[in-house]
Amino acid sequence: MARPNPEEPTLFERTIEEAKAIGRQGLAHPSAKPVLIGCAIGAMAGALLPLLNWPLGLLAGGVIALIFQAKP
Repeated sequence: MARPNPEEPTLFERTIEEAKAIGRQGLAHPSAKPVLIGCAIGAMAGALLPLLNWPLGLLAGGVIALIFQAKP
């Protein structure tokens, strides 16, 4: 299926750029703190749920927060 607007970056491309910007700027980047909070919430959820472990929850929470920060 063709993209309706090929000039506009996809959500995946925006998320990758956001992650690169956080990596370059560190905690000075405005999206860094919400992503770290998402990681902490995910790690706590992973520690409390019997089917998950905290590293998986940490990763999932960070990815979800990063995707929400990358949306236009």
